[in-house]
Amino acid sequence: MIHIAETLSIRTVEGFLTPSEIERLNRVMDDTLDSLGRDRYGTARHTTIHEIPGHSPAQAQEVYEPAGRIEMTDIPHEATALLDQALKHHMAAITRTLPSVTGNRPWIYLEYGVGQHITPHADGIAPDPLARPRQIAAATVTLTDIHDTGGAFYVETTGSDAVWTTDEAPAESGYAPGMRFAHEGTDMSSTWFRAMPRTRWSVAPAPGTLVVFGSQFVHGTEPVRTGRVRKFLTLFVSE
Repeated sequence: MIHIAETLSIRTVEGFLTPSEIERLNRVMDDTLDSLGRDRYGTARHTTIHEIPGHSPAQAQEVYEPAGRIEMTDIPHEATALLDQALKHHMAAITRTLPSVTGNRPWIYLEYGVGQHITPHADGIAPDPLARPRQIAAATVTLTDIHDTGGAFYVETTGSDAVWTTDEAPAESGYAPGMRFAHEGTDMSSTWFRAMPRTRWSVAPAPGTLVVFGSQFVHGTEPVRTGRVRKFLTLFVSE
């Protein structure tokens, strides 16, 4: 059964990627972006992996990535194969604290330039937490040294009940008793969310470290100070 603690957990897997694997991924993405053009996935992009009910993709981009970013969902097979192999090798360390996870969704490439960032939000188990598969957590692995560039990852905690709906998961739904769900619009588009008191915890993981965080955990990234921050993202699900 899925426990709320899984969707509010955070852990790291150091050494998820080796230095040679990081170098290889950088080379693959450089070759791909140089051939297809960065603008195609940056300033010319009109799609986003984020959704806000009642908002267009352009409006969701403005809320989540107000200074823009590069976002590529159709990454090269060479990169996917390498990342999947690393995930297979380290899956036992991940499921130790996320026992309900049975698989992951395709990898996504993200790149942030100076001033670019993601605003605080929770992914949620949505769109329908009672449907399957259920999104339990997300994970990112950064190729660059954030100590040098800025763009630190953070989570935000709160003692406020404002984030939670009043409904509990029904019996026999596959959730532990007392499971609660975050509101839709747990992001900067909502007045209640912007006003909710939160405490920020920031981290600058070493290149190649996988950061795994629950789907109901509020998170974001600080603006990049210099250079570019490159990372890959995947979502863990329970079938």
